[in-house]
Amino acid sequence: MNKIAIVTGATSGIGKATALKLAQLDYQLIITGRRSERLNELKIEIEDKFEIKVLPLAFDIRDKEATSIAINQLPSDWNKIDLLINNAGLAAGADPIQDGLWSDWEQMIDTNVKGLLWLSKQIIPGMIERKSGQIVNISSIAGKEVYANGNVYCASKHAVDAITKGMRIDLLPHGIKVSSVAPGMVETEFSVVRYHGDETKADNVYKGLTPLFAEDIADTIEFVVTRPPHVNINDILVMPTAQATATYNHRD
Repeated sequence: MNKIAIVTGATSGIGKATALKLAQLDYQLIITGRRSERLNELKIEIEDKFEIKVLPLAFDIRDKEATSIAINQLPSDWNKIDLLINNAGLAAGADPIQDGLWSDWEQMIDTNVKGLLWLSKQIIPGMIERKSGQIVNISSIAGKEVYANGNVYCASKHAVDAITKGMRIDLLPHGIKVSSVAPGMVETEFSVVRYHGDETKADNVYKGLTPLFAEDIADTIEFVVTRPPHVNINDILVMPTAQATATYNHRD
C-alpha cells in the first residue's frame, strides 16, 4: 500500500514541485491550498502522469476551524498520514519595522507559525499512535539570519526553526522524524506576494543572478525523505551558487 503524504501550499512553487516529486516516489497525496481550481488542476496532472490517488483539500491554513474540519473529516483510507510537508508560508511586505503594516504581520504569523502549528497538531497524534511518521518544515535562510526590512518575516521563520527543533526533541521517543529545509533565494511567486503584486520589484530580486527554482527544493526534500530509517536530516540550508548569505549575492 502506498504511503500517504500531505503537502500544504501545493497550488504553486515549492509545494507544487514537491507534490510532483512525491508522486514520483509513489506517495498517495493530500494537497492543500486556498485556490481550489489550481489544486484540481494539479490533481489531474499528477493522476494523468502517475498511478496514484490525489485528494485536494481547499482551505486557508490560517483558519483553525476549516483546518480541523478538513483533517478530521478525511476518509478512513486517507487518515493514516506518513509524511507531512509544512510548506505553506509567505512574506508580506519589506518595510522597516516602524513602517510595517499590522495586516502583513498578522498574515505572516498566522500562516507561517500558527498555521503550521495547528495543522501539525491535527496530524501528530496519529503518527504517535502508529509510532512512525516524518515531518518536514520548510523554513528559510530568514530563519538563520535577520536582514534589513525582514523583521517580522525573519521572526516567523526563526520560529519555524525553533518549532522544528522542539518537535524533534518531543517526538523523538515516538520514532517520528522531524526535519527542516531552509532555502535561500528561490524564484517562485514568493516575491510577487511579498511586494503585493508589484512584478517589477519582484523581478529585481532575481536580476543578474541564477536563483534556486522550486524543483531544486523538491529535490532536496526527496533526499530528506528517502534516507534509511536510522537516518534523520535535522536541518539543511540550500542556497544558489550566487548567494552566500541572506544579503550577500553576486550579480552579473
